[in-house]
Amino acid sequence: MQKPVAKTGDFGIGLMVHAVHMTDDVRRLNRFYEEVFGGVLYMGVAEPSYFPPEDRWASLIMISDLCIETMAPNAPIDPAKPVGKFYSRFGERLHSVGYLVDDLVGLGNRLIENGVHIGKPGGGRINEMDSEIAYFYPTPKATSGLMVELCRTHMPADLRELDSWSSMRKFWELSHPLGIKRMLYVTLGVRDLDSAVKVFVDTLQGMPIAEGIDDGGHYKFAVIQLGDCLLQIGEPLDEESSLGLHVARWGNMIYSVTFRVRDLDSAQAWLNSKGIKTFRPRADLLAADPADTFNAPYFFTTAVLTGDPLEI
Repeated sequence: MQKPVAKTGDFGIGLMVHAVHMTDDVRRLNRFYEEVFGGVLYMGVAEPSYFPPEDRWASLIMISDLCIETMAPNAPIDPAKPVGKFYSRFGERLHSVGYLVDDLVGLGNRLIENGVHIGKPGGGRINEMDSEIAYFYPTPKATSGLMVELCRTHMPADLRELDSWSSMRKFWELSHPLGIKRMLYVTLGVRDLDSAVKVFVDTLQGMPIAEGIDDGGHYKFAVIQLGDCLLQIGEPLDEESSLGLHVARWGNMIYSVTFRVRDLDSAQAWLNSKGIKTFRPRADLLAADPADTFNAPYFFTTAVLTGDPLEI
């Protein structure tokens, strides 16, 4: 059966279509995800796909229930284009997440009516929505620093929309050494947790799930359900922690991805065998060194989040 999709809000924010990992070499990053995560490349297999409005190259690769879009600006880089501008400023790192929305026009108009700047494909501002607009990005200033693409178009040949999905996803959990059960959450680092939570609840109609202190990561957090994904919002309690250094350098910005796995020892042994350094921030959490994962922090845990509506 296909992946069941949870939705939130009045406009049907649903499937998290992808998380974007920005790079300067899509093929090299694809090989990393295939060789380390058992990723299945399903768009841009022969060669990355070129998209003229954004002057960039990209592929889509599936890891359990998470789709990664590997993306690189075209060379020579055009800093006037959104992708070129981002890479010129931030380099190789996690870039954004994207969601499928049932009523994109309605959501866009709601954001515009509330004074939110929303950007059109290739750059520029949308002042009034119409049915021809395929996707847009609210300004990160309005989403506490999270770059989020909101779209009406399904990704080409999305594996999660196949009837064989329920069988396919068992590969990552039962056959691959990482033993990935699911993507648990995406973490956004922020300077002010309370104001960020208010933004996601009020502006995007996210659903609060949990809150607490992460002793291993030295930050306080809230977890929000936004469509078919959990967003963990973290405010550092220690400026010298990994999240603290991230927020000090970049401000409010996407930080990491955490997977729930079967066994941490197996996951750690596999990552180490691939030349990826790891450490344990706490007993039930494994961290991969971003220096070995193309500057994208990845975490792996066996913990179950209390009250998680997406738990399988």
